[in-house]
Amino acid sequence: MELMKELENKARALGCAVSLQEPMYRHTTFKIGGPADLFVTVHTEEMLSAFLKEAQKQKVPTMLLGNGSNLLVSDEGIRGAVVFLDGDFCKVEQKEETGVVCGAGLSLMGLCNFAKDRSLTGLEFAWGIPGSTGGAAFMNAGAYGGEMKQVVTCVHHIAPDGTAGCLRGEALQYGYRHSAYMGNGCVITSVELELQKGNAQQIALRMEDYYDRRKSKQPLNKPSAGSVFKRPEGYFAGTLIEQCGLKGRKVGGAAVSEKHAGFIVNLGGATCRDVLKLIEVIQETVLKKTGVTLECEVRAIS
Repeated sequence: MELMKELENKARALGCAVSLQEPMYRHTTFKIGGPADLFVTVHTEEMLSAFLKEAQKQKVPTMLLGNGSNLLVSDEGIRGAVVFLDGDFCKVEQKEETGVVCGAGLSLMGLCNFAKDRSLTGLEFAWGIPGSTGGAAFMNAGAYGGEMKQVVTCVHHIAPDGTAGCLRGEALQYGYRHSAYMGNGCVITSVELELQKGNAQQIALRMEDYYDRRKSKQPLNKPSAGSVFKRPEGYFAGTLIEQCGLKGRKVGGAAVSEKHAGFIVNLGGATCRDVLKLIEVIQETVLKKTGVTLECEVRAIS
């Protein structure tokens, strides 16, 4: 605890906003999660670099938080520090004719709006994905045939030791819901994208169409973390779950959505344990009845 106190003091000295024992259910779309030991909001790259360097020195584990849209946080909370990006990390600007540089903390929907307002096409698929731009680059988010890897050209980061760097091209190791950042411990600070010139009205219509599709098929009115499982090759996870008769299946306050079986929703008061148990029930049932192994897309954090 002494090391945590030193890190807290360093964060305050840097000008970071600091909260102790911050309930993580306030920061996840699942509305689930116990307290984080230290919740730190940083506003500049210099601030982030200095904080990460100190955290490594004190051997305090750190976790970056985006919009919390793909996280399942333990009921016991998070030991160590949670870092939230604000300020400079929410800025976005156009680079030359079709390039965009976006801070990792800006919402993906904010980025989509920025592109639309400048008649830049290529991001319409991302409209309605409830994550941050950094989180989308981290997991290669995608929908409706589009993925971040199609538009991302370079990702800037700060390593755990506080040094800045970037990855581009093949070094990003983009695959289905995967990137190099899932294993390198670096914090994404900004993303460079290359889009194309388009028609703002047509872009807006495509965005509206995609959102209408989401609204009609997905339980957007209940807390969830989006699609729980990755798409198995040759199948759709939601279809398999529905075929196994699991729509509406409940464990505590968690349930398989009646609207889209690929979603688990929080009916009110659901715990992390409820969700993990329900995931286990789904995986075991689908494997037994279809022979297909479902792999989680949601990140469980403790």
